[in-house]
Amino acid sequence: MLESEMSGRASSPVLVGRDEQMAALDAALLSVRQGVPSAVLLGGEAGVGKSRLIAEFGAAAGAAGARVLIGGCLELGTDGLPYAPFTAVLRDLVHELGGDAVAAMLPGRTTRGLARLLPELGDPDEGGDPGAARARLFEEVLSVLEHLSTGTPVVLVIEDAHWADRSSRDLLTFLIGNQRAINRLAIIVTFRSDELHRTHPLRPLLAALDRIDWVERVELPRLSRHDTGELAVRILGREPAEGLAEALYRRSEGNPLFAETLLCCDGELSPALPESLRDLLIGSVRRLPEDTQEVLRVASAGGAATGHALLTAVSGLDEGALTRALRPAVLANVLRAQGDGYSFRHELIREAVHDDLLPGEHGRLHSRFAEAIDGDPALVPPGRAAVEMAHHWYSAHNSEWALIAAWQAAAQAGRAVAAAERLSLLARVLGLWDQVPDAATQIGADHARVLEEATCAAHDAGEFERGIALATSALKELDPAAEPARAARLLEDRSHFLMRLGHPNYMQDLHDALAYVPGDVAPVTRINILLFLARCAVTDERSCADEALALARRIGDEVCEANALLTLAMFHADPGQQAASDSDPIRLISQARAMGERRGADDVRLKAGINASHLLEGAGEHELAIEAARAATASVDAQRRSRFSGSLLAINQAEPLFALGRWDEAVKVTDRALDLYHGPGPLHRALLQLVAGTIACARGDLAAGRQASSAARDILRSGRFEDQHQLPLARLEVTLALAADGPAAANAAVLEATDRLDLPNSSPRYAWPVVTAGAGAVLAAARQAAADRDERLRDEAAAAAARLRTVAEKLEWFGPVQQAQQLTFAAADAHAAWLLGTAGGSGAAGGSGGSGSGGSALRSGWDEAAAAWEAVSEPYPLAQALLLAAEAALACGDRDSAAARLTRAAPLAAGLGATPLGQEIAILARRAGIRLARPADGEPGPDGSEVAHGDEPAGTSGLGLTGRELEVLRLVAAGRSNREIAAELFISPKTASVHVSNILGKLGAASRGEAAAKAHTLRLFEG
Repeated sequence: MLESEMSGRASSPVLVGRDEQMAALDAALLSVRQGVPSAVLLGGEAGVGKSRLIAEFGAAAGAAGARVLIGGCLELGTDGLPYAPFTAVLRDLVHELGGDAVAAMLPGRTTRGLARLLPELGDPDEGGDPGAARARLFEEVLSVLEHLSTGTPVVLVIEDAHWADRSSRDLLTFLIGNQRAINRLAIIVTFRSDELHRTHPLRPLLAALDRIDWVERVELPRLSRHDTGELAVRILGREPAEGLAEALYRRSEGNPLFAETLLCCDGELSPALPESLRDLLIGSVRRLPEDTQEVLRVASAGGAATGHALLTAVSGLDEGALTRALRPAVLANVLRAQGDGYSFRHELIREAVHDDLLPGEHGRLHSRFAEAIDGDPALVPPGRAAVEMAHHWYSAHNSEWALIAAWQAAAQAGRAVAAAERLSLLARVLGLWDQVPDAATQIGADHARVLEEATCAAHDAGEFERGIALATSALKELDPAAEPARAARLLEDRSHFLMRLGHPNYMQDLHDALAYVPGDVAPVTRINILLFLARCAVTDERSCADEALALARRIGDEVCEANALLTLAMFHADPGQQAASDSDPIRLISQARAMGERRGADDVRLKAGINASHLLEGAGEHELAIEAARAATASVDAQRRSRFSGSLLAINQAEPLFALGRWDEAVKVTDRALDLYHGPGPLHRALLQLVAGTIACARGDLAAGRQASSAARDILRSGRFEDQHQLPLARLEVTLALAADGPAAANAAVLEATDRLDLPNSSPRYAWPVVTAGAGAVLAAARQAAADRDERLRDEAAAAAARLRTVAEKLEWFGPVQQAQQLTFAAADAHAAWLLGTAGGSGAAGGSGGSGSGGSALRSGWDEAAAAWEAVSEPYPLAQALLLAAEAALACGDRDSAAARLTRAAPLAAGLGATPLGQEIAILARRAGIRLARPADGEPGPDGSEVAHGDEPAGTSGLGLTGRELEVLRLVAAGRSNREIAAELFISPKTASVHVSNILGKLGAASRGEAAAKAHTLRLFEG
């Protein structure tokens, strides 16, 4: 399509968060491949990504052999150029195929109808019955599409149907109504849903088409917070600066084009609206009557939503005049009526209108809003008067009233537990302080008090860097000798911030704070500091907790007592950081939770849920861990949960959900946490990404796994080392190295990962998974070394195995999960040692040689590991252990035992969507001649691809590779270039390139190296 034909359309260059809509388009294409008609009506507001989605879908459909025809409507009004999108499609066909070829598609080779659209096709109909000429045109368009779809599926895309003229709408209706006559034609229609005012001519057409059986209506929504952040990462090529993703989401409201336009090339957010975006936003406003535009200018000063009564008071219009002025804006979908007021369809439209106010007009309007609310607070929602007045006085540049109103509003926000808003208002007070004479007298508080309040708000809002600066400033204004409790609380807060950000020197502030407050000065403050020390100190932790409990009981403070019990519960847990549901630690937590409920202490209930879920998950009681975390989440209103506690509870749900194999739920929890808590603190964000990345990697999405790993590494690089943060990252990096780059790279990753362990101080809970993942990587390297007779790789694997064995000997294990990890390591270590001992011979696992007794012992080891994983209900490591037990059974010639284990493993992998594991299971079964239950022809296999029995060569079940593609992949794995592949297979370099591209797509590989690594991992070319 020509660029000029696409003017007026815009889209983001990056596609994220559109899996559901892409699946709908893919399903439409699949339907027509099977001879079932399908049409999709794709709606969404301007800039939401319709064109980008169509471009991605069109490219994929074209690569899969479909012919994609795209025509766009022009912004010329509903009585504009007739048949514009179909003329564009026809022009492209004539340019591609030639006029004679198009004419040959029509009965009698007559093109009199189509010539009305494109004169180069001949002489058009002249005179005669217009109705007959129109019918001829419609039939000729239908004939062309029918001819094109005879040999290959055709996708006809009509974009921007909201601009379609009546003739185009009628032809579109005709084609969709006659799709049954065309076996393999899919029709996709896009339109701007925000342009469809109540009288728009497309509305009745969409309603009529929606009633046709094969027509599906799909809405493209705005992006979520998480997806907007992902969009920023994809555009910038790196993680955005702290807070930028949230700010981008707030301003763009999830519109991809708006987000892309607002994001500057240097990674900053544009403070002003770029002109191109302003023109797009303001266009619909400028088409409205002048009196309507005047009211919109008033409403733009009112904020995100303005009540009807407030707008009446400020505009000076009576009820009737205001309603008449507003009606065109509502009909045009510039304003949306909601409740008893109005809001702009998009905040950026309001911003564009507001920016057009003249300076004097701007100040007067905001002053009028503030005065109206001051005179009648009922004009705004309950509890919002102070906040609204603070905004308007500040926007009116009245510093004195802005300061007073912001201080009052901050107190109101504190009562509503709106931490971020409270912090913003207090920052405004601090910013206005020097502009107002006698500021302390005006608000009844000194500057240090404002800094203290802001420090507390920063803590609740999770703004740790900002909190450090605020606490430091406040400490400079206090005399610890005169006000020791205030100074101690600020030091404690600053220590919290430093610790959360991973700074190693946070302990000094705690010791200084404790020295300021002996027990008889400020007991509650001392208790809080003692408990913080108990959780963080290297020595004497228990004594701090005991002192805190005794002091809490002496002063009769039940909330402090509950907090002390929660801390002591963690000391009662074993060094493996786990406790069963009937243990003393869990009973202490339950006692503390009951105290918190009696006192209405939300923080106690949240801490109880965090501690209980953490210990239960460590003990392998995954369901109870989820229940504890969810109960705590539900017990406290979302507004009262801080970003810290809320995101930590989300992590404590996602981890057991992952363990139980409920991966889709786990991903939803992580995504929701990243959205709901507006970007949790960096450490929690890293952990959420690690959970999501581990699932992505297990499902074969290595790009997502690498991205999560990279983001987490960037966050954790500057922080202090903590097992619970760094070791899960090390585990994911080992797994990624094996999956993406092969066993040799995985060996290096294993050595790097073991360097991060601090034995004997490392926590077994987080060290064992690293050791186990490392053993799996070494086993893969040993297998490849034995198969390839690669002495260098054998030596590298032996060195990595020795390192892991040394680590494992120093690690204790506690509870059933760590026992399962230890058994898995032992089985993998023995298996690798057996393979390394037979390198150069014929005893590779799965082969026909080897020691029967050795294979039997290996099978027994893997069976023990499988039983341990089954006991804690973890299907993924269970399936892995069953696969390796089957491999060991085949090594000792026991095909029946292997078949039994593979038969159990296959549905586990399929249910998880663990495509790589499912492929390994299928390949081993095929190599051993074991037939597993498979989907029927045409049904999706474990990896979501269609299965056609008999089409795939041995060893590639589930991959969808043809025989020729397998030959090409063998040469890719051997390091051959496209030209070398072409010469060896007697094909052209271009054909070789096409085969390589298809292979990368089917394997989900981003590069030739990754495809080669996957081929080696799956052992496609052994023997």
